[in-house]
Amino acid sequence: MTDVAPELPYVMTAGSFDEPVTEVAETGRSLLRERLSRHGAVLLRGYRVSGVDGFGRFATTFSGSPLIEYSERSSPRTSLSGAVYTSTDYPPDQTIFLHNENSYQSSWPRLLYFHCVQPPETEGATPLADIRRIHDSIHPDVREEFERRGWSVVRNFHPGFGASWEYAFGTDDESVVADYCRDHRLDHTWTGKGRLRTTAVRTAVHTHPDTGERVWFNHIVFFHHTTLPEEVREGIQAIFAVEDLPTNTYFGDGGVIPDETVAHLRDCYDKHRVRFDWQAGDVLVVDNMLACHGREPFTGARRIAVAMTNPHTPD
Repeated sequence: MTDVAPELPYVMTAGSFDEPVTEVAETGRSLLRERLSRHGAVLLRGYRVSGVDGFGRFATTFSGSPLIEYSERSSPRTSLSGAVYTSTDYPPDQTIFLHNENSYQSSWPRLLYFHCVQPPETEGATPLADIRRIHDSIHPDVREEFERRGWSVVRNFHPGFGASWEYAFGTDDESVVADYCRDHRLDHTWTGKGRLRTTAVRTAVHTHPDTGERVWFNHIVFFHHTTLPEEVREGIQAIFAVEDLPTNTYFGDGGVIPDETVAHLRDCYDKHRVRFDWQAGDVLVVDNMLACHGREPFTGARRIAVAMTNPHTPD
């Protein structure tokens, strides 16, 4: 095994084509964990993965934890094998903004895994950014306000428009939704027949549980309506009042986040965004509380498998 060290992701390459990726999980675990803590993400290149099932075995072997199922869903995905999913099934011409997986929920996976089954013909990278650096680049007054007030996300589920509440919560039983919301610190209101509104109040800045570093860990920009492409935003705003938008973010006390604040935050993400081109067989391991990820538009038959492990609930 040999390795080279760009800033993000750190790249480790196999010593031979037949070197199984599970060997890294078994004998190279301490090195991989050290590189993850330092860099936030590690790209394993040139290893024998043995398909989607082998990818899942690598994730469980390295983490010592079973795979996490996708819950409280906000985007379309397809199960490839159990809790190994496709990456978000959005149309290939769409960009997916940088985000930390499930940071809008009451708990989230500590580790993410991506496996390139089929690389795209053009673009289609999974860009990354170090959220320690994003945190440090945000204006101190902006950080302080979010630390003091927190942030919230409002999701409105409208019949026949976007993800349904049945898909998001994996049930068509309203009582099951009520139980889930109670157990996961979600306020919920039925606003009409088949119409559900949920509100989650969360923390914007967290302390990494291993390194003790402060990190910018939230979905404030991702879910804010100004992050949508202009034509999409204008179309949605022509249909729904602001309080009924499918997703939008606010301060934790319900106050409106100024558009210029969100623009500043977007600039901080973009400043630290890095990319690499996928190669067939690549495996990317991401510390979800150190690095955020997104998706470029692409052409060709891109297929990236995704898995999640090590659920974390903050104190």
